[in-house]
Amino acid sequence: MDIHKKFFSKIGFNYLIFGLVSLIIQIIVINIIGGVNHNILSDINILAIISSICNYILPFPLFFYLMRKIEKQNLEKQALSLKKFLLYLAITFTLMWIGNLVGVAVTSLIGNLFQIDISNPVEYLINSSDIWLNLLLISIIGPIFEEIFFRKFLIDRTIKYGARVSIILSAVIFGFFHGNISQLFYAFLLGGFFAYVYIKTGKIIYTIALHIIVNLMGSVVSLFVSESVNALTANTYGTIDLLIIILYFLIIVSALFAGILSLLMFRKGKFNGSKTQIALKHPLRTSLLNPGMICFILFYILIIVYTLI
Repeated sequence: MDIHKKFFSKIGFNYLIFGLVSLIIQIIVINIIGGVNHNILSDINILAIISSICNYILPFPLFFYLMRKIEKQNLEKQALSLKKFLLYLAITFTLMWIGNLVGVAVTSLIGNLFQIDISNPVEYLINSSDIWLNLLLISIIGPIFEEIFFRKFLIDRTIKYGARVSIILSAVIFGFFHGNISQLFYAFLLGGFFAYVYIKTGKIIYTIALHIIVNLMGSVVSLFVSESVNALTANTYGTIDLLIIILYFLIIVSALFAGILSLLMFRKGKFNGSKTQIALKHPLRTSLLNPGMICFILFYILIIVYTLI
């Protein structure tokens, strides 16, 4: 195995270790709490807090230590105009909806094929937990940590192999790391696009902002819209309900129109200050087909299959 495959293998094993440690910590914490008072675990809000702590905060020092041992390269900074940011936001929403449609189609196909009911764990969490908890955990804490883990830590260390390799790695790792078929496809698309934005600007704050907004729309705003729609169908709606539905509809249509148009007109752009330092003869084969990445992908395929059983 050549030096470049070893490099990407180490990246893969680092993310595999991160995922395993997160899972083990979560199992240990849940068993400890369950041993003290099992009734606590019946509260979905408590489970959401435990999940966030175990997935983001507790494994952070170890993952930081592992990635710190790999040499990094700082990207050149470039500011985004408000117009460009809004355009990127429209693309983000569009990719999310495309990925969601693919996810729904695949889960429906698998469900019909094997006669099983496949639930969306995130949708269940959003609809069951407290809205303020959704705001804190899903819309703020989650995006901040995930952009650091899957964009900042990853791209700063792989950009020397070129933007394309970094974008593909970010998409693959981010997609599989979600561990369920419902999120796999839109996480893959968003992971790749956020990597593009980070490489383009060199500022993680932009991808954090995009991530926060899209999660906010899905985990908080969507609940208010759902309530207004239910009020409308039950004929108990008020003026506020109509305003919420109309505003949400206009935002969706505008974002979808701008996003699709932007994607159709998309041209490969130059990445400021991120020229390929190491050109790989077979970039995809080298970056993905190595022991570390193969083990990482196989592990999360097993996790995904387990969620379907």
